[in-house]
Amino acid sequence: MKETKLLALGDSLTAGYLLPASAAFPAVLEKALRKEGYRVSIVNAGVSGDTASGGLARLDWSLGDGADGAIVELGANDMLRGIDPTITKTAIEAILVKLKAKNVRTLLAGMLASANLDAAFRENFNAIYPALAKKYDAILYPFFLEGVAPRPELKLADGMHPNAIGVDEIVRNILPSVRALLVELGQPAPSGDKPGPG
Repeated sequence: MKETKLLALGDSLTAGYLLPASAAFPAVLEKALRKEGYRVSIVNAGVSGDTASGGLARLDWSLGDGADGAIVELGANDMLRGIDPTITKTAIEAILVKLKAKNVRTLLAGMLASANLDAAFRENFNAIYPALAKKYDAILYPFFLEGVAPRPELKLADGMHPNAIGVDEIVRNILPSVRALLVELGQPAPSGDKPGPG
């Protein structure tokens, strides 16, 4: 079976802000999947500080010679900067449209607005991901920082970005969704015994 290529398009949460490359989300996810027996490579197309519009602007370049699937993790910087959610939604939608046109199956990793933001903003922002995943038949992982956001010990000193242990937690939580993506791409769960720890 040929190797499945995934593109991880995101911001600093994907890029691995202040972490060695081997501890960034795409590398840790790839290692976890390979350990389970999947034939997969994951391209780290995370750029710190990127907005959804920034991700859209570099999508074609990031895809390069193509990919089988994509994990799209964008919107956190839009939220932090108070960018109108309609702008964020338009950009993420354009990304999903482009990926679908190129027959790239997508997992959309959502973000949740901070509780200290205006209620109307939070409602509009948080609705972006479920609506777009449904419209474009993407797999939805509702909150990329699930299990990490409320736990200071899993974050860097800035209180926002995951540390290496936090990235491990993100990978552990998102793995079932990524496995579902791989199944849709024709790579079923590996059979036989799983490799041991190491």
